[in-house]
Amino acid sequence: MFKNKNYRTEISKGIPSLYPRLWRYCLALTSNPDQANDLAQSACLRAIEKADQFEMGTHLDRWLFKIAQRLWINELRSAAVRRGGGLITIDELKLPDTTNSNQETNLFARQKVMELPEAQRVTVMLVYVEGFSYQEACEILDIPIGTVMSRLATSRRKLASSLEDYKGKVKQ
Repeated sequence: MFKNKNYRTEISKGIPSLYPRLWRYCLALTSNPDQANDLAQSACLRAIEKADQFEMGTHLDRWLFKIAQRLWINELRSAAVRRGGGLITIDELKLPDTTNSNQETNLFARQKVMELPEAQRVTVMLVYVEGFSYQEACEILDIPIGTVMSRLATSRRKLASSLEDYKGKVKQ
């Protein structure tokens, strides 16, 4: 019991500094700020509840991201069952469109990242925004490192193409 209390204290102390990053990751998962808030808060609560499962000396951020990812997958499955559809692919989800074509170039890039398929979007956020290594990303996502590399390569091609198109339109 004493050990669990120490873990909860350490996790509770670490969450505030990690929360902005966790929220960004949740936004990448959900594509919706309100859902991102709910998911980030749920991940924090789950982390505190499951404090005894955290290995002290490891990376709290990776653990929180993994918790958020699992909660999101469970939410998608639950929503599909509630609608009577069972499991569905991410392509079939009707996520809200959060894009706005009147943004500056940096917002345009963010918009294009958010338009990527969920698997690519989440991988881009982990590696390029959060700074995780390929190996760390594959551990968080529970996928092979080759899949991480493939998702990133595909994302870079899509984003580069979109940026070239955008720059061409701006120059006209």
